[in-house]
Amino acid sequence: MLIDNERVRVTRWQFAPGAATGWHRHEYDYVVVPLVDGVLELVEPDGTRSSELTTGVPYFREAGVEHDVVNANDYAFAFIEVEAKG
Repeated sequence: MLIDNERVRVTRWQFAPGAATGWHRHEYDYVVVPLVDGVLELVEPDGTRSSELTTGVPYFREAGVEHDVVNANDYAFAFIEVEAKG
């Protein structure tokens, strides 16, 4: 956790090859900014899919997303997650 106040939560996630975040539900809208290029496997209620991410290219998701995120690379993967608490 880098910042956690009444308006935002900023977390730096870094995990080894094959490691996962664990099943979770996002309670806030959020933006992810990848720190390296790579592929994440997203395990979702409807199934599993791959997502290719590019260093510095952010994406936005609304609150309510439920998933487990797995590092599908053969190297450590990292990203910054910014949650908007509203």
